[in-house]
Amino acid sequence: MSRRAIAKRGALAVVALFVLIQAVPYGHGRSNPPVTQEPRWDSASTRSMVLSACGDCHSNLTKWPWYSRIAPGSWLIRNDIDGGRRKLNFSEWDRAQPRLDEVVAQIRGGGMPPLQYKLIHKSGRLSTSEREALVRGLTATWTASPPAATRGG
Repeated sequence: MSRRAIAKRGALAVVALFVLIQAVPYGHGRSNPPVTQEPRWDSASTRSMVLSACGDCHSNLTKWPWYSRIAPGSWLIRNDIDGGRRKLNFSEWDRAQPRLDEVVAQIRGGGMPPLQYKLIHKSGRLSTSEREALVRGLTATWTASPPAATRGG
């Protein structure tokens, strides 16, 4: 068998696999649960910054891009959103949330937003001054409108 024939078969196998993985059910659900309670934001600017840089994974107001419908990207996106909402959800302020210092450490340390989000979403690429503005706004919001409970001690 020639190299060309092997390459054709390989390409056909990749396409067939791509089509086949679309049938895997995980990642197809793109629902946004209802907002049960948002914090009383210290300002519209803080809310806007949070929703822009963090809201797709840390709220029930996710904007689902076209590529969230195509596996394997849909699997990764669904996993990030499910995990993000479990850890911190600004749309469910009436349930336990992490401690503010944990959130601030993630923002200041560059762990949030995560790299895979920043690569695709310009709004996630925060400058140092934007990170500090986000921290100040979240601190003011958290102080004036703490979540119903705090997890993690």
